[in-house]
Amino acid sequence: MALHKEDKFNLKNKYTLYMEAGLIVTLGILIVAFRADWSNKSDFEIVLPEQEQITMEEIQQTEQIEQPPPPPKPPVPVEVPNDEILEDDILDLDASLDLDAPAAALPPPPEPEEEEEDEPEIFIIVEQNPELIGGMAAISNAIKYPEIARKAGVEGRVFVQFIVDEQGNTYDVKVTRGIGAGCDEEAIRVVSEAKFAPGKQRGKAVKVRMSLPITFKLK
Repeated sequence: MALHKEDKFNLKNKYTLYMEAGLIVTLGILIVAFRADWSNKSDFEIVLPEQEQITMEEIQQTEQIEQPPPPPKPPVPVEVPNDEILEDDILDLDASLDLDAPAAALPPPPEPEEEEEDEPEIFIIVEQNPELIGGMAAISNAIKYPEIARKAGVEGRVFVQFIVDEQGNTYDVKVTRGIGAGCDEEAIRVVSEAKFAPGKQRGKAVKVRMSLPITFKLK
C-alpha cells in the first residue's frame, strides 16, 4: 500500500516562496553592508624605516682666463753716421726739344721667320700603288743566300715594311717577321736597293708605306 505525503509537508509546493524570501534577505544584507561605515582605522600600523637622503651639490665650473702674450721687445736703436751727406739728384728741366733735328734711325724690322714646310703625308692606300721595277724576279735575282742559312737549311719568307718616296726610292726598311740566320739582314739590303715606280694620288706622286714578302728557298 503506497504512502502519500501530506500537503503541509510537501516542500515542492512552497519552493518558489522560499526562493523569493531568500533573495529579499540577501538583498537587504547587501544594502546594509554598502551603507555601513567602514572608515574606522585599526590600531595596527606599519612603520617603515627612514631612508637616507642624498643631497646633490652643484659643482661650479671655473672659467680659465687666457692671459694675453707679453708685448714684443722694443727694437734696439742703431746709430747712423752723420758724416755722409746725401746729394739730391739734379734734374735738368730746361732741356728743350729740337724739332728741326733729324729723327733717330729706327731699328730694322725683324726678318720674317721661315715657315717650316710640312712633311708630305705618308699614304697607305692610294689610287695607284707603287710598282716594283723588274717585278719580284729582280729581287729574287739580287738575293745572296746567307752561308749560315744555307748550311742550316733555313728557308721561308721574310716580311719587310718600307716607304716608297716620290722618286721611287725606299727608306725606313724594317723586318716585321723574319726567319733569322742572316736572311732578315739580306732582305733589308735587297729592298733598300730596289727601285719602284712611285705611287700616285690624284695624279701626283706621293709617299706610300708598303709591305713585301721576300722568299728564301734553297735550290
